[in-house]
Amino acid sequence: MKSHALARQLLEKQGSARARDLRAAGLEAAQIARLVQRGELIQLARGLYALAHRQPSQDEALVVVAQRKPAGFFCLLTALRFHGLTTQAPGAVWLGLGPGQHVPKLDWPALRVVRYSGAGLTAGIETRFRDGIPLRVTSVARTVVDCFKFRNKIGLDVALEALAQARRERRASNEEIWRLATVLRMANVMRPYMEAMP
Repeated sequence: MKSHALARQLLEKQGSARARDLRAAGLEAAQIARLVQRGELIQLARGLYALAHRQPSQDEALVVVAQRKPAGFFCLLTALRFHGLTTQAPGAVWLGLGPGQHVPKLDWPALRVVRYSGAGLTAGIETRFRDGIPLRVTSVARTVVDCFKFRNKIGLDVALEALAQARRERRASNEEIWRLATVLRMANVMRPYMEAMP
């Protein structure tokens, strides 16, 4: 029963936990399966569990993905939503991965994977915490630059709106945006739009 208490504490603190973390807290695989059958635990995704009567956080989908793929980072429409730069709810979680990194198999949430390399894997990526889980997400300035880089995937209107709102709300300085645009080789694309905006 002590193992049940440790597992419950872990789940209450984090909101969800991987099966291996529950096993490390003392639960055996058969016990996890019984708790799911009894309705005390729910399976959020393969190998990921939560208490059945929890109050899910607003970012539960991000927590699920981050636990399954800690090396990935949230980008584009997901990052816009995370930073409050859009009111639209993306139909999938946008996840940045490096070349050759495998895509996690999840029943939920749906994923849209974007491949990055070089500076795209490190520049302008922040770590934030939700439910005790580290979430890697592109900064406001990096998100704006990425929206221009992937404008064919998400639409130029989304990129322009992100740039305008980030500047209007002073969420990212022109210098920050320009520095990342230069690092990520988007300066020539973004220059006319940045110059045209008041």
